[in-house]
Amino acid sequence: MLEIADALHRWFEEGRDFAVATVVAVGGSAPRGPGAALAVDRDGTAVGSVSGGCVEGAVYELCVQALDDGLTVRGRFGYSDEDAFAVGLTCGGVIEVLVTPVRSAAPVFRAGVSAADRGEAAALARVARGPDGLLGGALLVHADGSYEGSLRGHPDLERAAAAHARAILDSGRNGTVEIAEDGSHCPGGVTLFVESSVPPPRMIVFGAVDFATALVRAGKFLGYHVTVCDARPVFATRARFPGADDLVVDWPHRYLRRTATDERTVLCVLTHDAKFDVPLLETALRLPAAYVGAMGSRRTHEDRDRRLREVGLTEGELSRLRSPIGLDLGARTPEETALSIAAEIVAVRRGGSGAPLTGSRTPIHHDADGRPEGGSRTPAAA
Repeated sequence: MLEIADALHRWFEEGRDFAVATVVAVGGSAPRGPGAALAVDRDGTAVGSVSGGCVEGAVYELCVQALDDGLTVRGRFGYSDEDAFAVGLTCGGVIEVLVTPVRSAAPVFRAGVSAADRGEAAALARVARGPDGLLGGALLVHADGSYEGSLRGHPDLERAAAAHARAILDSGRNGTVEIAEDGSHCPGGVTLFVESSVPPPRMIVFGAVDFATALVRAGKFLGYHVTVCDARPVFATRARFPGADDLVVDWPHRYLRRTATDERTVLCVLTHDAKFDVPLLETALRLPAAYVGAMGSRRTHEDRDRRLREVGLTEGELSRLRSPIGLDLGARTPEETALSIAAEIVAVRRGGSGAPLTGSRTPIHHDADGRPEGGSRTPAAA
């Protein structure tokens, strides 16, 4: 539900009751991953999506029913030859959803949605499978390990759930974990689904050039917090980059050494000048960034590679460099080039090959996981 926190925050402020369906597990080829959410209020207004259309109608009805009877429902939707065009995923996948009615005064859900809407780090942990008295129970876990909420008088389970949720939050992902009711790690006990709300990942674009203008727009579209850095104040201006979150006038390598980066950070080097590129890439390729790409011709790349070897970069460090930057789309304009860079970033992030899907036997979705199960109904936790 944190995926649609902006809309749900408004609903809480307006005092609306609603039911929210959250994908807690997927199998095979499914359009949306764990954490995808659809919410329906008492007026029938819907926000979000759990399947891109395949089973939206059926999940919508489950939300309406949950609002009426106050019960949490866990449902499983999958493909079968008998009803391929009825309620099911004709793409061949299976999804499991947890549908929870939420009152406008529900403190844990309200606090979780508010934290996500503010961009704060927090994890919402819910019991997705377990005894009737626990199903749907929720904790909100903060980055420091503190938590609010309860799992109906199971303190050992709460402490274990908070610890597991914090570990998942630290990784910045959504996920499930199985623990026993006494808090020990025990497959087959209680299944906990954890949604993480973390600040958006960073994209740092070095070089305030025309290509950077288009790349900033692409980065924002993909959900990155985008920074543009250039040592030349005449180029790094708000007029040239109105969509950037931050503008920095500094030598690129010096800024990179002092700014915060992590395993989700994307670094795009568009300076195309050895006096900037070499010290910058020497630093960048030794950081745990998700992606490091550098613009330039193949001749420029060969010269840059030689210079980086001379300053002591290893084969392993050099192998992380995407240069020339981007996928081969035949791009010429700044917008086309930004698209090719963005496409490569997505491919690296999701494990894609960058090859056409036509005629390919590779999976369409590379990051689906989980074990969908059957559905059951129990009184709501919210």
